Amino acid sequence: MSPHTSLISTLSLFLGTALTISSNHWITAWMGLEINTLAIIPLISKSHHPRAIEASIKYFLTQAAASTIILFSSTINAWSTGQWDITQLTHPTACSLLTSAIAMKLGLAPFHFWFPEVLQGSPLITALLLSTVMKFPPVAIFLLTSTSLNPTLLTTMAIMSVALGGWMGLNQTQVRKILAFSSIAHLGWMTSIIIFNPKLALLTFYVYILITTAIFLSVNTTNSLSLSTVMTSWTKTPPLNAALMLTLLSLAGLPPLSGFLPKWLIIQELTKQEMAATATIIALLSLLSLFFYLRLTYYSTITMPPNAINHMKLWRPSKPMTPA
Repeated sequence: MSPHTSLISTLSLFLGTALTISSNHWITAWMGLEINTLAIIPLISKSHHPRAIEASIKYFLTQAAASTIILFSSTINAWSTGQWDITQLTHPTACSLLTSAIAMKLGLAPFHFWFPEVLQGSPLITALLLSTVMKFPPVAIFLLTSTSLNPTLLTTMAIMSVALGGWMGLNQTQVRKILAFSSIAHLGWMTSIIIFNPKLALLTFYVYILITTAIFLSVNTTNSLSLSTVMTSWTKTPPLNAALMLTLLSLAGLPPLSGFLPKWLIIQELTKQEMAATATIIALLSLLSLFFYLRLTYYSTITMPPNAINHMKLWRPSKPMTPA
């Protein structure tokens, strides 16, 4: 990719994000989302690999469908209320359509199928942008319309996202897919609280972005794309590998580390809102995510290749013993 194309795409990316975050009208917010979508596609497909082209097409079709639903829901709301203001979303059908469209843009379950495939087909830095910068505009729309959203629908999608993000990440060996399912699970935590405490949801989002950025940059430095290369990364940069281990444990939400604070506050807030059952379910489901974070940590620090697994000695020899 030429420097001019890269510069234009990057500037358009930040322009679209800023336009959506600062807009108060549905049309300008939709324009920002469309600029974002068109700006990231050249960055996804710049390697000209068939998998990258497939990822860019999947991303374009999903985002175009979600943007169409957003425009449709805002039109329904404007038709019934005469308001194009984002904060004046009152029509029930428009609220449900908008919730589904933003969930599709973010990759929340059950609209999550595109996200791991797109991340797997993208370069690591583009995958970082997809996991962090590209989520700012939909999250901003969620925060602006948080008082109008359907709580039952959002809570159901949050529980499904935490469950599927942990369950489907268990058998993955590619680092980008593991981080994609990690993103789905963390967005589930964020959406579970966004109606009751938007500031806490924003704090959770910021902490997730900081930790994920550190992990993506560390993985990009060591060029670790799968678990087999993560196992050998300690030979290149041992201090960076130790920092990666702590960052992964922080993303898992283990108590002494910073990633534990948002989850603790979310469980506390859900309990105050008399949603102790929801808090218990997502806390238990997060143990699935904890398993593959611990597996990544184990592979990156403790394992010495090629001995990936601690094998037991066979009690039966491979060849039958012949009598002397």
